[in-house]
Amino acid sequence: MNEKVTYWTELSDYDIETAKAMLKTKRFLYVGFMCHQAIEKILKAYWCKISTETPPYTHNLTRLSEKTGLFLMMDESQLNLIDSLEPLNIEARYPSYKERLLKSLNQERSEELITQTQNLQQWIKQKL
Repeated sequence: MNEKVTYWTELSDYDIETAKAMLKTKRFLYVGFMCHQAIEKILKAYWCKISTETPPYTHNLTRLSEKTGLFLMMDESQLNLIDSLEPLNIEARYPSYKERLLKSLNQERSEELITQTQNLQQWIKQKL
């Protein structure tokens, strides 16, 4: 792997571990945020694998997966995860959305998000 791919992959791994730490402390809002970050970064790792250009400055997982060509390879469950994670990046940062998000992110849902994120992350890593 080239160093840019390694850089983004290591950041993605770090974010998964951070999501797990947030789960242990029941900071569910940040579980979702870190899962989003992990997928964003592994998509940027894949971008670096297939392109010499710098990954786009975007947090939009759909756009990143489309631009890398992975979107067309993803199955329904992977696409659903992208849809679930998409709002957790921006909305998690703004207080007006936090209460609504906290109601949807409980222990069970957060555990599920981490598992699904790890699965998608691993699927993308296999393509690196």
